[in-house]
Amino acid sequence: MKTDETLLDKQCSAQATSSLNETEHDRKLLVAITAGERSALAQLYDRHAAVLMGIAYRILQNRRDAEDLLHDVFIEAWRKAASYDANRGTVRSWLITRLRSRAIDRLRSLISARKSAMLRASIESEQMQSSEAISRSPDHVRALRAMTILSKNQRKVLELLYFEGLSCQEIAALCEIPIGTVKSRLSAALNLLRNSLGLTGEQANV
Repeated sequence: MKTDETLLDKQCSAQATSSLNETEHDRKLLVAITAGERSALAQLYDRHAAVLMGIAYRILQNRRDAEDLLHDVFIEAWRKAASYDANRGTVRSWLITRLRSRAIDRLRSLISARKSAMLRASIESEQMQSSEAISRSPDHVRALRAMTILSKNQRKVLELLYFEGLSCQEIAALCEIPIGTVKSRLSAALNLLRNSLGLTGEQANV
């Protein structure tokens, strides 16, 4: 029993020593990164990328998103290496904390973006279906056909009045014609449409 306990103590002691050495090496790498040594960043990446990638993938469930996140974390490590505080934990825990924080933010952003995309797609689909239904309706077809019997000038003043919301005075100024001409063209256009659609005067003005 004593032999086993001795071996276990030696093993634990060796692991602790190894862990301390690894931690000290990471700290030296951060010091070098702070001094602008890119090779130190590459070493830090090689030492911790696999673990961080695993955590990122478990949170995001998407390899490309996880890879992007991993890249962002090491860019942040390059820029903020000087902010590392050894009293708050190891370099690995410092990296993991940054990664988890970014991963959660990105996950929320992705979920929000997907919901927005689904909502837009749903609205566009409903609008398209509504538009198609209107375009297939007999009244819509008849109205389009009726518009073709108008002259170019009649159709223009009618569109400016009803679709652009311009007044007769504004139409006259835009088309550079007397206001009386605008009114006569509108009157003629409405009479033609009423006759084509078989509407009474009151129905056409609704």
